[in-house]
Amino acid sequence: MGEFSSELINLGRSVYRRAASEQSGIFAGLNPATVNQQDPFVLWVIQSIVIIGMTSLLAFFLGRIRQPRVISEIIGGVILGPSIMGRIPGFTNAIFPTASIPFLTLTSTVGLVFFLFLVGLELDVRLIRRNYKASSTISIAGLAIPLGLGAALAIPLYNEFIAPNNPDTNRGYFILFVAVAVGITAFPVLCRILTEIKLLDTTVGVVTLAAGVGNDVVGWVLLALAVALVNASTGLNALYVLLTGVGFVLFLIFPVKWGYAYVARRWGGLDRGEPTTLMMTSTLIMVIFSAFFTDIIGIHPIFGGFLAGLVIPKTNGFDIALVEKLEDFISLLFLPQYFMLSGLKTNLGLLDNGITWGYIFLICTVAFFAKFLSCSISARAWGFNLRESGAIGSLMACKGLVELIVLNVGLQAGILDTRTFSMFVLHAIILTFITTPLVLLFYPEHLRDHASKGVEAGAVDGIVELPASSGDNDEFKSKFSLILDRAEDLPAAMTLAQLFKTGFASSSTSVDRSSIAKGSEVDDGSVPSPLTPAHVSVEVLRLIELSERMSALTRAQSIDILARQDSVINVIRTFGQLNQINVNTSLAIVPEEEYPTNISQHARNVGSQMVLIPWTLPADESVSDSTVSSVAPFQGIFRQNSSSGAHVAAISHVFRRVFASATSDIALFVDRGLSTHVDGAPHFLLPFFGGPDDRLALSLVVQMCLNPAATATVIRMNKLDSEPESNRVSTEKQQLSYGNTVAFPDTVYGAQTTQMRLQSDTADNIAWGKYTHAGIHTHQLASALSRVSFLEESSAQPLHHLLNLTAQRSGSKPPVVVVGRSRRMATETHKQELLNLAQEHNAAVSSELPKTIGEVGAAFVATGANVSLMVVQAVSTSA
Repeated sequence: MGEFSSELINLGRSVYRRAASEQSGIFAGLNPATVNQQDPFVLWVIQSIVIIGMTSLLAFFLGRIRQPRVISEIIGGVILGPSIMGRIPGFTNAIFPTASIPFLTLTSTVGLVFFLFLVGLELDVRLIRRNYKASSTISIAGLAIPLGLGAALAIPLYNEFIAPNNPDTNRGYFILFVAVAVGITAFPVLCRILTEIKLLDTTVGVVTLAAGVGNDVVGWVLLALAVALVNASTGLNALYVLLTGVGFVLFLIFPVKWGYAYVARRWGGLDRGEPTTLMMTSTLIMVIFSAFFTDIIGIHPIFGGFLAGLVIPKTNGFDIALVEKLEDFISLLFLPQYFMLSGLKTNLGLLDNGITWGYIFLICTVAFFAKFLSCSISARAWGFNLRESGAIGSLMACKGLVELIVLNVGLQAGILDTRTFSMFVLHAIILTFITTPLVLLFYPEHLRDHASKGVEAGAVDGIVELPASSGDNDEFKSKFSLILDRAEDLPAAMTLAQLFKTGFASSSTSVDRSSIAKGSEVDDGSVPSPLTPAHVSVEVLRLIELSERMSALTRAQSIDILARQDSVINVIRTFGQLNQINVNTSLAIVPEEEYPTNISQHARNVGSQMVLIPWTLPADESVSDSTVSSVAPFQGIFRQNSSSGAHVAAISHVFRRVFASATSDIALFVDRGLSTHVDGAPHFLLPFFGGPDDRLALSLVVQMCLNPAATATVIRMNKLDSEPESNRVSTEKQQLSYGNTVAFPDTVYGAQTTQMRLQSDTADNIAWGKYTHAGIHTHQLASALSRVSFLEESSAQPLHHLLNLTAQRSGSKPPVVVVGRSRRMATETHKQELLNLAQEHNAAVSSELPKTIGEVGAAFVATGANVSLMVVQAVSTSA
């Protein structure tokens, strides 16, 4: 061993010897792909670009079928190696010449050491305490039986492939390496799969993760033992290596860990969960020295990196912050180089006969069923049903990076030859590839028993419990789902919750609305009304994106702890407590493309009447009245400050999927300054064109006006038909040409029939008359209606007229314009007028905008109106 140390020394010598490089470079005829021992950087960059490009391309496509990134990296290395691209004449000599491999080996080893540091840091032994009896049994059975069967498998493999060609290879060492390769479980890959298929909040996921921790720790110990035995020249030397290794482990786990925690508490930012420069420096030195020490005593340097990860305290998110500072550079640049080197050593062309493929089938069968059956039977013995047991067995059979490290160590030590190495690499790819499909087959979503019913993950009980309304009234909303993704949206979220908090106690007293206007006394014996406002209950769903980063996996492992410590959840929970609003919180870590599905599932599970999505417009994305190149519909709502047209269309698509998949009413609130005013006197403006969405908007405005400080103006807009029929039909066929981006298919709703249109018109008139005509209402409702101005306006250009009225009625602070999305059962189309507005204001409006927030809402955005916007959509009904 000692390669890592030797590479560092040789690198220092080469730097010392290095002469000044040719300054004119390619202009002097320099070939960048030529190996230059004094200046290897240029070729190293070329190699890195090729490697990163290949793995990223494969990860993009394989990610679509829910395969972990490690599969892409392993396959990418095989493709770039002699198996495929190496067969192109001159490719390997030009891009990966033999003389350049030491430099690539050094950087890949550094990356591997730090990656194993992250793996050790990610390893949380506290997980074993959860269902420790079941997880311990599964872990022991899933390690002992595969180790035994792996050892038995190694004997015919040795006799068939190793003994005829390399008779000097020690049979015992070969058996040990094959047994470890068959018995080990890839813990990082296991974490990724569990998180991606949303099993971490199930008993199956918790038990499998805990069993994987124990399996991983024992696997690394066995690997260290195997390396020590191989590198030791005598049995006495092997004993020295093992004793020194054990002593170093104890030294790191106890005094170093205590000292590190002490320094972190005093000067390292442990209390804030943010490592300081001192702690980052100390951490890097500790990782490098630990790898250096385990290398020079005869154990692989990666073992030192792994041990250093176990030292880091897991308090206040300190470990997560540390991972975030290191992970991208390691996982995107250095780690793929290690898989590339493995690919260069893999030659599938040597698998050229039936006996070899027969043994490959035997290796895959033994390795899979040894894990699957032992873990499944153990899980079944602890009370898991057949499907759950099958899922646990499938998960524990996954391979990946860890096995690849074992195989590379065996190849480097001369225990494995290229043929057997290639056979085991292929088996690792196959077993990892089938893990996710098998788990989904055994344990589909609808059969899962989540740890907390009704939420995606990490439920936190509500802080304030208020009595439920006794009425059966569906007119006013009382139970809301509030979706939070960014801390910047907290002011808008609080504003929304406050707007829907009525501030009244339940009452059945009813009065004639006209008596409020005349100042008449209230008769306590009036007729009861069903329109009594209910107490507001808010179910908050905090969404955190599940990315490819290890920090996301670390968060996902401790989602219950994160749900208690998350600052966004704590702020909104405290807000509910101070304002006597019943707030229940939950947290979900899911990929961004699954946000719409999780939102609709959450609303359905908690029985929400309306989903509220707040968004505070970033300061640098404010739309001015001046010329704008393109008005993005919701640019930055989940990711900030992106000007890419494809990204804008993708964000719009997310919201359209939310609207399309909603099982309850939904409101999107775009805050343009309402939350910055503290006088508590909002003014609402509702343009009422008709349709189910506008009727919902009317009901919401009246409900929000139950707040004594709120006022509203409701304008019923009637569109005058001033164009000939032929012109109107032709404009219907025009496509909005404003700033088309990458388009997604439009949301398609059923065509309206004459009967449906008549029913909708009748419902519009009933809803309008209920609030505008004098009648018997509760005291609160009558008071609310007294603060609402109802107007009727007619115009051939209703959007122009509406914008003029809005400008006239806007005061010192922006009003809240409440509009129906009206993509379903719309009574009028404003497509041509919206196009004219965009042209008049010299604004290139994305075609995604009206598809996302409707044509009326798009008019306010396109013209840069200084208003906050609430876009509502009613759940699909027949009218």
